[in-house]
Amino acid sequence: MPSTPLLRQPKAVWATAGASVVAFMGIGLVDPILPSIAGGLHATPGQVSLLFTSYFLITAVAMLLTGFVSSRIGGRATLLLGLAFVVVFAGLAGTSGSVGELVGFRAGWGLGNALFVSTALAVIVGAAAGGSAAAILLYESALGLGMACGPLLGALLGDASWRYPFFGTAFLMAVGFLCIAVFLKEQPKPARKTSLLDPIRALGHGGLASAAVSAFFYNYTFFTVLAFTPFVLDMSPYRSGAVFFAWGVLLAVFSVIVAPRMQERFGSLKVLGGSLVLLAVDVLVLGYGDHATAVVCTILSGAVIGVNNTVYTELALGVSDAPRPVASAGYNFVRWFAAAAAPFFAPRIEEWTGSVRLPFVVAAVTAVAGALVVAVRRNELAHDAEEQMTKHAVEDSVTVFAN
Repeated sequence: MPSTPLLRQPKAVWATAGASVVAFMGIGLVDPILPSIAGGLHATPGQVSLLFTSYFLITAVAMLLTGFVSSRIGGRATLLLGLAFVVVFAGLAGTSGSVGELVGFRAGWGLGNALFVSTALAVIVGAAAGGSAAAILLYESALGLGMACGPLLGALLGDASWRYPFFGTAFLMAVGFLCIAVFLKEQPKPARKTSLLDPIRALGHGGLASAAVSAFFYNYTFFTVLAFTPFVLDMSPYRSGAVFFAWGVLLAVFSVIVAPRMQERFGSLKVLGGSLVLLAVDVLVLGYGDHATAVVCTILSGAVIGVNNTVYTELALGVSDAPRPVASAGYNFVRWFAAAAAPFFAPRIEEWTGSVRLPFVVAAVTAVAGALVVAVRRNELAHDAEEQMTKHAVEDSVTVFAN
């Protein structure tokens, strides 16, 4: 069967991927302006960190809703609904008069992002030419590009006012809304409607549960870097934006180019376990090094985070016998709780202990815990992944021939 070039995709796929870039930009958008927000709203780092906590806590819970909604109104309508939520709440975030209002608007933003991001992956997998492998690379490319450009946009707009990045995101997501509305046709609805409990039931599968638990520990480390490090670096929006832009570039390159080659050579589980250990070492050095060392380690963490993101996404989609959207929702339901926990606990651990290093020690421990889960559950993860990847490869082949 001839392979389809990665870049030769339908307009609907590019429209969805483009909107995904902006959606992922919203995650790192606030990084360079966290200190500015704290100053502008007279808030503490712990209060400002709730911008991440409210966002990801709602995102995690909303993962149970995404399949329920999309299986009833269709993928296209779900994408548009999610984008509409983001446009409204991102715009409202820019008008906030207190940190409480901003945290609340970020929660609404998180609901929209959950509806959009989880459905976007399913739409790209279903519509992309070249099967699931090409779709995952496109999705990870969007993630990496969004994570790289988010801090840059936040720095450029946030230098004038911390409010402007939120207005900028609302505008870009409105453009994404129009692109989806014009280029994406309605996707076929699933033969069976998804219930609210289906993602929870999917976690009864040992392989998927293991991948989700490991990803939970990993995400705690990931979001300690993303949400707590800006306060440790204590740089201007431009300098902080440049650091996290470089971080995002490495994330994109290693997730799309390096990770697949490493997987092919060493195997997914070896790559995942090794990169988690490297991430633990990196955050320890970040916490105990001087300012220049912290900057370098922050940037370098993007490389191992990029590798981890790709491997975890493939495991979540391939290890379970549940439908991909359901398996993805269950997996994301678990891991996003850690993304909500890390921004909440990291600054408070510093406040409770008086040590800026201890939050990074905790982050290193959680990265090692993620690697231990992979090591202990290695046989089940490898067996289930191989079995299900073979099944999905056959399904993708049938889809390509049918199209």
